[in-house]
Amino acid sequence: MSRIPTLADLGDVRGKRVLVRTDFNVPMENGEITDDFRIRAALPTINWLTERGAQVVTCSHLGRPKGQPNPKYSMDAVRARLAELAPGVELLENLRFDPGEEANDPAFVAKLIDGIDLYVDDAFGACHRAHASIVGPPRTLPSAMGLLLQKEVEVLLGLRNNPKHPFVAVLGGSKISDKLGVVDALLKVVDSLVVGGAMCFTFLAALGNPIGDSLFEADQVDTCKRLLDESAASGKTIHLPDDIVGLDAAGNFATFGRRLPDGAKGFDIGPGTAAAFSDVIMDARTVFWNGPMGMFEDPRFAAGTRTVAQAMADTKAFTVVGGGDSAAALAQFHLDTEVDHVSTGGGASLELLELGDLPGLEALRGAPNA
Repeated sequence: MSRIPTLADLGDVRGKRVLVRTDFNVPMENGEITDDFRIRAALPTINWLTERGAQVVTCSHLGRPKGQPNPKYSMDAVRARLAELAPGVELLENLRFDPGEEANDPAFVAKLIDGIDLYVDDAFGACHRAHASIVGPPRTLPSAMGLLLQKEVEVLLGLRNNPKHPFVAVLGGSKISDKLGVVDALLKVVDSLVVGGAMCFTFLAALGNPIGDSLFEADQVDTCKRLLDESAASGKTIHLPDDIVGLDAAGNFATFGRRLPDGAKGFDIGPGTAAAFSDVIMDARTVFWNGPMGMFEDPRFAAGTRTVAQAMADTKAFTVVGGGDSAAALAQFHLDTEVDHVSTGGGASLELLELGDLPGLEALRGAPNA
């Protein structure tokens, strides 16, 4: 696999107009940005270019406006914040206001790069999508990955190809079906897999445990049986909860073992499981975490995720958090600065771990300067 061009490969950028594809898909409430982390994450690349005399034009999507202009998804608030952080840097309107973005329409690409000399992709969170702004410009323009994208690729491919052992993956969230590919890929490289969140109920059901009315995927029970059998045969351990916190049939807060009574619903791993999972994390040398252990937005069911987040902060292992809800949980517990790498892309980080490549990276390798 050929190398991906970096900023240094662009040569002298003085006086050049550089289009930087950023991921400014920030959380918004009532037209206000609630977390500007993704804007700040793009500053090293923007500053690298502006300090060397480039004229930077940034572009991003925001939300899902479905190919039509929608004031709710206007970039105005992002543009105002960017002007404070990086004066003089342009920001185009929401890319997804044009149906050509998601359709990868060559006419939209041509409009996007009109008057542009160089292209930089720094939008890791969108790199798994073959959209116009991701895969189009590198077909004709000298291109490079930005500093943020470069760090993401180095860290995540390092996990995939050369982790320090013991390597532990901690997976949560609701659906095993969403993460099946990455589970298969991870089981080839990890020493053990820790499973919490609602996806644990499909595994528990595969072991013959009643799970009450807990969320699970009946059509994935056989898949979970296969994963459990394959991991056992290869000497890998899949750690599952031994106790569950949730609500009983009457709607009262309760703690259960692995077998949930009729009408009960599980919403978090129990305290014994949280302690056991923490021990596994503390003994590791590399840990990848994606997906909360329970419904952490509700204080009654936040303890499991908080305990795992604290173990991620305390362990001496190299720790990587795969974006999305896990990153939000870390931030909620004020532990986001205590891990080695928080990915800016949830889906992209999982896809890169699973496949070892992304459409955006493939496009950059095909650029005329690559």
